[in-house]
Amino acid sequence: MNKFAFLLGSLLTFASQPMLAQMDASIKLNEVMTQNATSLIDEYGAHNAWVEIANISHSTYNIRGMYLTTDRSVLDKKMSVPERVRRMSKIANGDERTNLSGRELIVFQLGSQPAQGSLHLSVKVNATAPTWVGLYNGNATQLIDSVTVPVLGVDQSYARIANNGTAADWEIKSADRVTPGIQNQLIVSESKVEKFKREDPHGFGMALMAMGIVFFCLALLWITFSLFGMVMRHMDTAKKVANTQPIKPITKTVEKTIEVGHKTGVILKEGLDTKGIDKEVYMAVIGMALRQYEDDIHDVESGVITIAPKNTDWDDEYSQMTHLHEAFIPANHNAPNIPTGPELK
Repeated sequence: MNKFAFLLGSLLTFASQPMLAQMDASIKLNEVMTQNATSLIDEYGAHNAWVEIANISHSTYNIRGMYLTTDRSVLDKKMSVPERVRRMSKIANGDERTNLSGRELIVFQLGSQPAQGSLHLSVKVNATAPTWVGLYNGNATQLIDSVTVPVLGVDQSYARIANNGTAADWEIKSADRVTPGIQNQLIVSESKVEKFKREDPHGFGMALMAMGIVFFCLALLWITFSLFGMVMRHMDTAKKVANTQPIKPITKTVEKTIEVGHKTGVILKEGLDTKGIDKEVYMAVIGMALRQYEDDIHDVESGVITIAPKNTDWDDEYSQMTHLHEAFIPANHNAPNIPTGPELK
């Protein structure tokens, strides 16, 4: 039974080695900064050198217990494991942040004190010379990944641009392209707020912009209310004119004027064609007619017919008798006289 348990344990141990090696190969150094002046700030306000580790697989893997170092002497295969561990810094256990899910990243502070947190490592960094960075597995025997970082400028980083370990797949990134905690393949653009803060650190531009906006709004309000006042004054004037001279009579006057003008044009045309009509006379007559129409001067007919009395003396007896007497007088003067009056007796 003991032999069977031993054989089974040996088989499981040998079978798990390739699996563990394959899992370790999914953990890569992703980005390194050796001179941090204004880039990443830790929770204590310090600017430390830092290294970014990535899980390039789609499976979850915990990197607790792994080792980071910048001492190339650990590459000596004859060095004992305890001596190699002494020259490296161990990633602390018990922090959930070290349990990397697929495509997840984690950043460690270098040259710091491990007592400040599980992401602070005592790995020494010399920014004035090329720096070799190595990542070992939890047994401190297998080198999982390594990179030699050239001398970088302030706030520059050395970043992986592919998911393999060749030196050709790394590049130096300028300060505005550094991406701690973000995939290196992503294009990170500076926001307008961050750009404004960088270009105007003391706030003078912001103050001038704010004052300009206030004055512009005040000027716009002044123009708006001035135009509104002019419109209201014109509307008030129009109302007064409408109340003084009603629109309806004015409209009728205009229509009548147009009609008279049309008739006048016809008359003038006919008069000029005959060459016997004085145009000035017509114009004077038309002007007088328009003046009388505007002044409301014209004949007013009451509609009542009045017959003026006339004395014809038709009932005068004397007149009638005289006319009758004259009718009997002979036309010939030689006619005998007919006695009248007393002589008739």
